[in-house]
Amino acid sequence: MQPMHTVELRAVTDDDLPIFFEHQRDPAATTMAAFPARERDDFMEHWTAILADRTLFTRTVLVEGVVAGNVVSWEHDGERDVGYWIGREHWGRGIATAALRLSLEEITARPLHAHVARSNVASIRVLEKCGFIRVREDGDEYLLVLWSPPGP
Repeated sequence: MQPMHTVELRAVTDDDLPIFFEHQRDPAATTMAAFPARERDDFMEHWTAILADRTLFTRTVLVEGVVAGNVVSWEHDGERDVGYWIGREHWGRGIATAALRLSLEEITARPLHAHVARSNVASIRVLEKCGFIRVREDGDEYLLVLWSPPGP
């Protein structure tokens, strides 16, 4: 399903960070992601380090020009990982899927890994729509892998 709104990616700016901070504070989102919210100073320090690391892929997700979330890719323990966070007000409209598909045009490393909470059915579905395959269960999360670029 294609989103009914225009989804775009652009470079992350400092002005995006307060919006990202509020997104990650949402109790429903932290429960779904099984990842605790950071306090403001810790969050800003974390994102300052992310943005300073030129080996990372960082993009802001825009919907009709409004900041809806972010997509990040990084190297970890010899594997290339991808993750995303979409604000709850944008859930259920195909935005995460569209944003991840767009990012996969820029992130060319394969295999590409994603770790997701087993209880996060929506995120698992997004990853599977984008061609990721479940390969392993690690405790409370799944490892999904994209082996090649998705088809048209």
